Amino acid sequence: MYHGTRVRQKALTLLRNGAKNADVARTLNIPTGTISYWKHIDRAKRGECPGAHQSACPRCEGDLNRPAYAYLLGLYLGDGHIIQNRAMRSPSLSVACGEAWPGLMDACENAMRSVFPNNSVCRVRRKGCREVKLYSKHIWCLFPQHGPGRKHERTIALDPWQQEIVDDHPWELIRGLIHSDGCRITNWTTRLVGGERKRYEYPRYFFTNVSGDIRRLYTDTLDRLGVEWTPCTRNGTPYNISVARKASVALMDLHVGPKH
Repeated sequence: MYHGTRVRQKALTLLRNGAKNADVARTLNIPTGTISYWKHIDRAKRGECPGAHQSACPRCEGDLNRPAYAYLLGLYLGDGHIIQNRAMRSPSLSVACGEAWPGLMDACENAMRSVFPNNSVCRVRRKGCREVKLYSKHIWCLFPQHGPGRKHERTIALDPWQQEIVDDHPWELIRGLIHSDGCRITNWTTRLVGGERKRYEYPRYFFTNVSGDIRRLYTDTLDRLGVEWTPCTRNGTPYNISVARKASVALMDLHVGPKH
């Protein structure tokens, strides 16, 4: 919905006077995410955002938090996207997190703050999820996989410096990929034992992504970690990666665990 200049200016006046985002949203009957975005843009134009005068790139000129970056890279490759339009001075990085996973939202926000310590992080309400989002002109440097179109329609390959980080922190990448596009479930089957049919349950991990490059990045990393996996297809097309062997599931439980 389009909101006129007068409504936007009224919202900014209330915000500058100290009103909370939620209160302004209720007063003007406007989504909280829209109010948060207006506030961020207004503060950025006035140079009030944290890090507004900090131009150092966390990779090129700073001290990049490598474990946090490996985790954030996994989240981005799964459910993340980068946008820049004419209204933005800097691109935005967003990761979609389901409402059912508040712990995931916290972990994502912590990773963003660790990788971009001079930037603000916000949560934008969407239907059925929250977008954990930040703005930084250095996003392009840290995520060179960005490009036109959807991720599964273009080549996804790590730069050498990224591969070095993944090699040093492989479980963080796996954790990010599972937390974005994976899950831990409990399967069951029945067996005939002594003439009696008994039910057996066993846990397994699934990773689902339509990009062959991203699936390959996931399975190559599992191979280096000694985790056994099996490809699953949908209508004959590779789609899921399953980890079901007891020892491999135990490794995943130790380093990844279910989303929460």
